[in-house]
Amino acid sequence: MSIPDESSLLALILELHAQIRDAVVTACERSAVDEMSGVVEDEQAGDTIYAVDRVSEELLVGFFAERVAPTWPLVLVAEGIAEGKMILPVGSTEENAVIRVLVDPIDGTRGLMYQKRSGWVLTGVAPNRGPTTGLRDIELAVQTEIPLVKQHLSDLLWATHDGPLHAERYNRLTGEQVPVRLRPSRAGSIAHGFAMISRFFPGAREELAAIDEAVIRATLGPPQVGKAQCFEDQYISSAGQLYELISGHDRFVADLRPLLDRHLAARGEALGICCHPYDLATILLAEKAGVLLSDDRGGELDAPMDIHADVGWIGYANAEIRAQIEPALLAVLHERGIL
Repeated sequence: MSIPDESSLLALILELHAQIRDAVVTACERSAVDEMSGVVEDEQAGDTIYAVDRVSEELLVGFFAERVAPTWPLVLVAEGIAEGKMILPVGSTEENAVIRVLVDPIDGTRGLMYQKRSGWVLTGVAPNRGPTTGLRDIELAVQTEIPLVKQHLSDLLWATHDGPLHAERYNRLTGEQVPVRLRPSRAGSIAHGFAMISRFFPGAREELAAIDEAVIRATLGPPQVGKAQCFEDQYISSAGQLYELISGHDRFVADLRPLLDRHLAARGEALGICCHPYDLATILLAEKAGVLLSDDRGGELDAPMDIHADVGWIGYANAEIRAQIEPALLAVLHERGIL
């Protein structure tokens, strides 16, 4: 099973992403930070919904209903939709859908709404294989950068299952869009490079930091006076982290939050928020670039196309980095009783 008329569908998704990018940038230009960062809904399935999220969500459903569903009946899975799922055209059945579409209208909301860091629009499209359809079934992926107001350049990436990674850089002042080459790091070590374990939210940060420290000591040795062996960058965006691996900025990223469930339960605390499948809707792009991905136990990275599952993942820039880090990381997780 494959996606019919894939190139036409790709053109539509690229158009939608451009609309969302431009609408969000315009809203941020016109509104104060306090307005964009206001909590709109905190009881929603998935992540907290902020005011800036509503800008993209208003475009999303209408576009798929009017422009996509008449040709490709679909199951739309996204944050901000009641129950996280919608069948389009309205009145059609899930069984008759041709495709399942996993969307994160803005990944990296928190950094974007405070104008600290770019956000991303994510879309992954898979042939409809019913409720068992997963990330591994995605055959078309698009990731578009939502730049800061003061930033005039932004990147967009896309790929299909049987083609290469495409990347372009858009100049929002001139409208020019030019190809750009993105390549993961070829370094054979994390030494003097960016490597990190995600710990950007409260809850088990001290345990995650301890794991990080143990892995670095196991691979690079103890700290040296006046030296920084490697560095970290806590980019609060899974798509942003994937982009940093794709572009050669980061060499190793691990999001291990789901593994800390038992650790927190022993303290009588909840796990809190984790990465969800929609945050990883574009793993196809990272793999096309040559990034090596696994789940948080070293196995194949996959997840259902829904808004509920907690997903842990690990990314390595290349095989040498994986050979350096993975054995030490898994050993530390076993030693600390996490695995």
